[in-house]
Formats: sequence, C-alpha cells, structure tokens
Amino acid sequence: MKFCSECGQTVSLIIPEGDNLPRHVCQHCGTIHYLNPKLVVGCIAEWHDQILLCRRSIAPRYGLWTLPAGFMENGETTTQAAIRETLEEACARVDIGQLFSLVNVPHINQVHLFYRARLLDIGFSAGQETLETTLFSEESIPWRDLAFQTVTLCLKAYFSDRSTGRFVFHEETLQPRQASHRVSDHPPE
Repeated sequence: MKFCSECGQTVSLIIPEGDNLPRHVCQHCGTIHYLNPKLVVGCIAEWHDQILLCRRSIAPRYGLWTLPAGFMENGETTTQAAIRETLEEACARVDIGQLFSLVNVPHINQVHLFYRARLLDIGFSAGQETLETTLFSEESIPWRDLAFQTVTLCLKAYFSDRSTGRFVFHEETLQPRQASHRVSDHPPE
C-alpha cells in the first residue's frame, strides 16, 4: 500500500502507538490501514460418488483443475460465497452442507474454506474463468494436475473420510515450503 484511501497522501509502514504490528499509517490524516487475510470459499460439489472439478481458464495455473472457489465478497456469508463461486465457475446449482475443510495459508494472508455440497442437477458448464467442468470419481481425480495444494489437502481428507463413512471437520496450515510452482495458494478470482 502506498497511498491513504482517506486522503490520498503517502503512507508509512510503522508500528502505531498502542499496537505491536507494523501497519500502513497516513502521516497526514492519521488513518491506520489494517490489511487482513482474505477468505477463499468454495465447495466439494458431490453427485453420487463423483466430485465436480473446474479446469482453469485464467492464470495462474491455467489449464489445471480445482474445486469451484474464489474470494468472498463484502456483504455475503461464507455459504453465500460458496454458492456464488460454484455458480460463477461451474454454472452449477448446489445445496450447501457443512463446512468440511479450513486451510490456513498465512504466508499469503489467506484462509481457504470448503463446504460439502450436493449438486442439484447435472446441468453444469464452464463459467468465464473455466475451460471445462467435469465430474470425477476418486479413481479418476487428476491429482498431478490439481492447481492448488489447498484443494489437494481438501480432496485427500474428503476421500479418506468417505472411505470410513464418517465426515469430520478438517483444519490444516499450509507452510511456504509446501508450496511449489505446481501446487500453491489460490490466486485472486
């Protein structure tokens, strides 16, 4: 951040009085700008024993597969964000279930939330940011072509739980050393 959104003057990265973390502070008007983590929200859209994946038509990770997900918008709940992102990316209508997976990605200031969801029909298709949408069985998941480590973690937990017949909530933290050029954090949508 270079400029104050209140007055347009330049900001300095300092620790304000009474705080313990560096913040962008406007020396002109005194506004403290708090930059907080972004939420990426999506779902595991289920149709019988298959999962809906989207093949990305945007960079980064062009051409790789992901769950329908994206950044939460102001004024919506996490479930509303999951429904909207699934509709935008896969033109798919879903009935959202319980929150299944939370993956902290602190090195890029993000938290990824994935809900279990039931596809209401199979009338899905590629949205603007998607090359194609396909239902995959566990055996046919393109593991080597998944775009993001957060999606890989979520799907592994999902299939593990499904094999036991008991779904539980999963929380993990993705460390920077786990990210590589093929599997890393979710980009802006």
